Amino acid sequence: MLTLADIVEGVGGRRIEALAQHSIQNVVIDSRQAQRGDLFAALPGESRDGHDYVGHAFGRGALAALVHHDRVPHLEGLGVGRVDARHPAAAGILDVALPVLIRVDDTLTALQRLSAYWRAKFNLRVIGVTGSVGKTTTKELIAQVLSARYRTLKSEGNYNNEIGVPLTLLKLRAEHERAVIEMGMYALGEIAAYCRWARPQVGVVTIVAPVHLERLGTIENIAKAKSELPAALPSAELGGVAILNDDDERVRSMAAVTAARVVTYGLTPRAHVWASDIESFGLNGLSFTLHYGGERQLAKLPLLGRHSVQTALRAAAVGLVEGMNLVEVVEALRTAPVQLRLVTAKGPFNSIVLDDTYNASAESTIAALNLLAEIEGVGPRIAVLGDMLELGDMEKQAHDEVGCRAALAAQYVIGVGERSRWTCQAAVECGMSPERVFHVMTNREALEVLNAIVREPCVILVKGSRGMRMEEIVSRLGELANSV
Repeated sequence: MLTLADIVEGVGGRRIEALAQHSIQNVVIDSRQAQRGDLFAALPGESRDGHDYVGHAFGRGALAALVHHDRVPHLEGLGVGRVDARHPAAAGILDVALPVLIRVDDTLTALQRLSAYWRAKFNLRVIGVTGSVGKTTTKELIAQVLSARYRTLKSEGNYNNEIGVPLTLLKLRAEHERAVIEMGMYALGEIAAYCRWARPQVGVVTIVAPVHLERLGTIENIAKAKSELPAALPSAELGGVAILNDDDERVRSMAAVTAARVVTYGLTPRAHVWASDIESFGLNGLSFTLHYGGERQLAKLPLLGRHSVQTALRAAAVGLVEGMNLVEVVEALRTAPVQLRLVTAKGPFNSIVLDDTYNASAESTIAALNLLAEIEGVGPRIAVLGDMLELGDMEKQAHDEVGCRAALAAQYVIGVGERSRWTCQAAVECGMSPERVFHVMTNREALEVLNAIVREPCVILVKGSRGMRMEEIVSRLGELANSV
């Protein structure tokens, strides 16, 4: 278990054995989550500074805090200790009292450095997951497949950034045999940094899509950023494995940047791990034949939409390269109690709400619309589609593509937000009656439209970028379901 001595040494200070007797339970960045024995990392934020909440964390039982200010407010009467860990030569105990302030140059950098130090103490296989779409669902399913044989740690929620990756690594314990780490990015070089901390032996890349174009400029830069994961893997001789999407040319070409063994997955026999005979049962999941190494097994999956087969293939590929056999993998997929991003909820008049509100790109929205089109026998299909953000120069094209697909998948389209005007226009241009297309600017207006047209059981897809807060619509539909 992580100790105070480990922390001082891990952030770059000189190890102080007198602190080794004090174990840390967890590392937190929110003082409201602090409990007895925790380390609180006082991170600065855009509107709040974690240093202002050190006293609150100590009051809740935190044993130590990482700080980069000499003066920390609200500590009167607490009798805190102080350790200087800014560099080995200066490190020393200024006051041994607990709780203790551990002084560093920068708390975020110290947190990241500590996570790399802690990861290096464990001899386990780490699986990194990245891609423009499907990272979190892939990470969840990989972890559940691996858990059928191994004690597995995974990133919680979407802890996939410069803070979330270190926090996940700091949860490593002696009992863990595998760890699945999700890796997002907003800029070149970020995934390479995550790999330096996490040291993955296996890297999974989902797809490369025009997401975050406003930050990265071109899809080529997105591909370059994602390729930092396979590029960082150890060689095949040292156990490195790059698991790449054979159906995505940009991902497939990443084989050229890695020294690791390459295992591909996809929907054709060209891939090492591939699927055939895909059959969707709408809201009841799907099935397919899973192929690997000349063997095949029928796989049943409790996930929604044909696009989920790709998620299953990634998880299967990881299980297979980590020593599981095809039967074990298929059983793990069948029994996985996966709560993934696209979930069903109850709506008014016994309607079914497809809640896919976490985020949106053209690719993920079209996949959700494909699922909507597969659902029959319930009633009219309604697509409530919010703006897709951070698409740069491709934003009009992306909204046009979504609108055209929506025209074929749904009986009604409701576009929410300024950019969704293009979605609605494209839906009409692709054949949908203008009387069935509604463009609004707010979620409240979208709910007013839904209230007017939902008078029987329907299937309602709700999807949009995170910044559109489309979950407000799902929440209100749930309230209406309970009141009707």
